[in-house]
Amino acid sequence: MVTGSLPVRHAARVAILDPQDRVLLFRYDDPPPNGRHWTTPGGGAEPGEDYPAAAIRELAEETGWTDIVLLGEVSRRAFEMQYMGLMVWQDERMYLARTHEAKREIHGVEAMHATDGIATWRWWTLAELDATGEDVWPSDLADLIRRWLSGYR
Repeated sequence: MVTGSLPVRHAARVAILDPQDRVLLFRYDDPPPNGRHWTTPGGGAEPGEDYPAAAIRELAEETGWTDIVLLGEVSRRAFEMQYMGLMVWQDERMYLARTHEAKREIHGVEAMHATDGIATWRWWTLAELDATGEDVWPSDLADLIRRWLSGYR
């Protein structure tokens, strides 16, 4: 599918929270136009794959965790971005999930991170997201998480 002159890339992301509501983010050090940015685990859907399945698969590929259950969709957005050297129209959905381990570690996926361009990862508090000068995708991630949490506490 093409929107205007751009191919459409269907993608799914996971805002995964630990027990203290810290969110896991990956840092990419891409050249412009994307540049250095932090974002949640996730990526493109495979042909015929629905958004929730893509979210769970991408999370497992990027963290090695296969025990995570999606709790619900927190956002839908569509935007232009560079992917593999080409501009695409990204149609993206984000889901919320939890891990029961505080600051859960990621092991055994270092080669995948290197191939995908993931420079590093860390757990962020919502207050840290509010205060950072770093580029976080989406920019309203802390607010999205807060809105979802306020309905489920």
